[in-house]
This record gives sequence, structure tokens and C-alpha cells, in this order.
Amino acid sequence: MSASVWLVIPTYNEADNVGPIVRAAAAELESVASGDYRILVVDDNSPDGTGELADALAAELDFVEVLHRRDKDGLGRAYVAGFEHALVAGAERILQMDADFSHDPRYLGDLLAASEQADVVLGSRYVRGGGTRNWGLLRRLISRCGGFYARTILGVGVRDLTGGFKCIRRAVLETIDLPSVRADGYVFQIETTYRAIRSGYRVVEVPIVFADRTTGASKMSTRIALEAMWLVPRLRAAARARPGTSGRTTPSHTR
Repeated sequence: MSASVWLVIPTYNEADNVGPIVRAAAAELESVASGDYRILVVDDNSPDGTGELADALAAELDFVEVLHRRDKDGLGRAYVAGFEHALVAGAERILQMDADFSHDPRYLGDLLAASEQADVVLGSRYVRGGGTRNWGLLRRLISRCGGFYARTILGVGVRDLTGGFKCIRRAVLETIDLPSVRADGYVFQIETTYRAIRSGYRVVEVPIVFADRTTGASKMSTRIALEAMWLVPRLRAAARARPGTSGRTTPSHTR
């Protein structure tokens, strides 16, 4: 089945969350997309049975699809696979979110509404009205410092470059050479947004409150954090090596 709005949810060992997050997201999308949506679960061969549970959802709910990947080779690769699948199926706007309820489905409507006037919409913790919940001081500090570091090195005005709750228009993904995006974790989020800005697309931020997961284990690792430190300057160097256009980034408060 085709739809203009697709939601991509990558999973790895999210057996406790995959059913609830899909149903919660569907309830929100039904109210704002009037049936013109599909949800794609991209599972990286989860040993806890997440993929099988997603298959059961797809058998029950005709708007759900599952993309099974043989290996766990990173969040960035999972998103690229999901985006490519949705584009082939005719998606015009692609939403992305985590499976663990850190991204509250109630904001999906805000992202879609803002995408009527923007090319990339970021659910932002760091614009007015946004924030975090149940985070310790160290995690808040790392997140803030990481965002400031990336924003300064890249010379852009986006407040929440590392966030993974987004809505992206088809034209953006077709322009930014998606298959060549190799970064993982935080840097994948930074790189896709930065490429959109460099290509002249309009990026806006809408406020969200990000809550720490209550079920399952975090996928964040020291390796992913360190990757961000050394790859961000490489993004800037690569951009300088090829012509680009400075895009506009505009905070947008819709709640």
C-alpha cells in the first residue's frame, strides 16, 4: 500500500516497546494524517524477538510494515534502509523516532504541521518550550556540550543537532546523497541535518520534552559519543570541499 506520510522506527531488543509505540504512534497519526500514513519498523535481527512481534503487528494492522536486516550495524544504517524503503514506496514526508517512548508520539502532529512550511523539522529539546525529563546532571551536560560543539564547528544555528525526532521531505533525502551518509548515532542526525542546510533547505525546530526510557536498555555508548567528537570536523571539511548553499534554520514554536 502507498501513503504520503511514513514513520520509520528502528528497533533492536525492543520487545517490550515495539507494540505499544506502534499503536500509540498510529493513534496520533490517524488523527492528523487521516489514514494517509504507514509505519515501518526496521529491526536489526533482535535476539529478544522484537522482529517477530513486529511481524505480528503487521499481520494485524494493515498500515504496518517490517523491514528485517540481517545484522546490527548501526542506527544510521537502519535509518538509511528505512528511508530508502519508504522513498521507493512513494513517501513524500518521512518521520523518524525512537522505539522507547523517549520521543512522545503526541508530538507527531506538531512535526507534520511544521513540515507544511519547512523541508526538515526537528523535535528540539533546546528551544523555548522544549526540555528533558529524568536525566541526570552528567547526561544533560554531555548533551548540551555536544550540541554546542557541533553547532560551533559547523557554523549553524540549530539548537538540537543531535536529536532523532524529525520529519524530512522527500526532496531533501533525494538531494543529500543518502547512501553516502556513513555516520552512526548522534553524528548520523548531525550529518543529515547539516547536509540539508548546506543544500539550501529550510530547517525549523519545534519544542519537545524528551523523557529517558523506562523499559529496556539504552543503545548509547562511549564509542558513539567519541565518534561525534572526531567526525564533526570531518563533516565541515567535506562540506568545504564541495560547493554548498547556506540554508536557513528557524526556531518554530507550535505548542
